[in-house]
Amino acid sequence: MEFLGLGIDLGTSGLRVAVVNAAGNLLETKSSSYPLPFSDANGWQLGVAQLVKQLSTVLRQHIAAIAIDGTSGTLLACNKLGVPLAPALPYSCACGEQSEAIKALVPSSNAAASSSGSLARALQLLQQLEWQIGKPVPLLRHQADWLMGWLLGDWRWGEEGNNLRLGWDLLRNQWAGQLGVAPWAEALPQIVASGQTLGLISAAASAALGIPKTCLVVSGSTDANAMVLAANPKTNDGICVLGTTLVLKQFNSTALHGAGISNHRINGRWLVGGASNAGAGVLRQFFNDQQLKELSRQIDPTRPSGLHYLPLPAPGERFPIENPNLQPILEPRPISDALFLQGMLEGLSKLEHQGWQRLQELGASPIKRVLTVGGGACNPQWRNLRQLALGIPVLNLPNASAATAMAFLALQSVKLAR
Repeated sequence: MEFLGLGIDLGTSGLRVAVVNAAGNLLETKSSSYPLPFSDANGWQLGVAQLVKQLSTVLRQHIAAIAIDGTSGTLLACNKLGVPLAPALPYSCACGEQSEAIKALVPSSNAAASSSGSLARALQLLQQLEWQIGKPVPLLRHQADWLMGWLLGDWRWGEEGNNLRLGWDLLRNQWAGQLGVAPWAEALPQIVASGQTLGLISAAASAALGIPKTCLVVSGSTDANAMVLAANPKTNDGICVLGTTLVLKQFNSTALHGAGISNHRINGRWLVGGASNAGAGVLRQFFNDQQLKELSRQIDPTRPSGLHYLPLPAPGERFPIENPNLQPILEPRPISDALFLQGMLEGLSKLEHQGWQRLQELGASPIKRVLTVGGGACNPQWRNLRQLALGIPVLNLPNASAATAMAFLALQSVKLAR
């Protein structure tokens, strides 16, 4: 059998794995929820091992390379052997109390300058661990980087896209501001580009996953960037990832600078965007998936609800505006659950419109079409509401898979290595 690629997607709501071949065919995929609370990194490792073991034994025996994507802002402190020292801080955790310390470390134009960025969480973790000069410095690793370290048995690496909001400067290929000389700079990872082959899988990870010791470990990406790759956008397309959060991305000729803005580099092109704390996660605070499906069918997108919601799941927002104290607005709640859902979907559509406007204000090219990926891409009523709010075509791509995109990335690296 030919060489196969394995992709792993660590999303907010769960895990997914996919196996592909060189012909571009998806051979098998599996998904599950996390077996432990999301902040427990041991659950990331355990969940991946359980899921991969569910794949066909025959396919697993021919996996030649593996790549991982994860939630880019979820940060963990661990020791040099990868052992977690505290619960991970998720991407949605804003640490406004670290604002002054951040100002002393990075320029205000850097993606890490936000109180909702990874640098704020890094400082928070160091504070929680009561770290002081003279004590051993813990490693600070994002979700995908930590699990990549487990695959390698070596936690020194960090993929560039996952570390932009920690302060990695893509333009200069170095840590921004004073980060490189900070007393705890040893905590920062050694940065590599996405798609780089880092070595062979460790014996322990090979045994845990049931895949060959000859399998190559390839640096992956963020979960949002993986979905962009899965959407295969054209020029002037915007990509909206409708998952637990609302993420907007587009390719642009230059990087953008502003609070809450991310700049990634994929295949030599700038991928710019931002991520709101709002998204499908707030919907699940009130309804399960079956209820969302049934209530959505009752919505007439051409008849506005008259409600004016700001559907944040909790206080705090990072994009299209950054305000760690911004309060949700989900009242008044009508008697009709369908009308309540419509009001929330309209509020999310308005946030998306503001997000695309914000990107254009900062210098992004106007988009002519939006490609939608993620769980929300399965909802046609939401698509219609968004199309009315945006005034441009909106296409749903419900079958786009971040895990599949990572599997292809891994396999592409095998071709280059051989």
